[in-house]
Amino acid sequence: MATPYSQDLRDRVLAAGDRGMKTKQIAQVFDVSPAWVRRLKQRRRETGETAPRPMGGATFIKIDRTLLAELVRQQPDSTLEELRQRLGVRCAISAVSTALKALGLSFKKRRCTRPSRTARTWPGDARSGAASSRLLTPAG
Repeated sequence: MATPYSQDLRDRVLAAGDRGMKTKQIAQVFDVSPAWVRRLKQRRRETGETAPRPMGGATFIKIDRTLLAELVRQQPDSTLEELRQRLGVRCAISAVSTALKALGLSFKKRRCTRPSRTARTWPGDARSGAASSRLLTPAG
């Protein structure tokens, strides 16, 4: 993972901007991207901050993982959307997926895959491209 630019570089870039250098010129001189120079100048202008912000993932977890594991045990074929609604938490579906992965749980991704190694993947009498979903998985 990349590390943030040093405070010394940030100060030199901002000083060059204060002397009247254009953003593209600053980027070429200090071998950084013009977008980074623009964002640094904008951040100083709006908030007064020049220090790098903390890096890393989410520090606050909204999803109660024990509740999520219980919901999966109660209804193992729930979709991510259904789990999110049953959790009652406002979050992204990817957050539910991440929490499931952290718990070591997975879900069946396709309707036509077998639920276990002993069941057939596809019924022998089913036609290719059949519109009826009852033909996709064998009963019982």
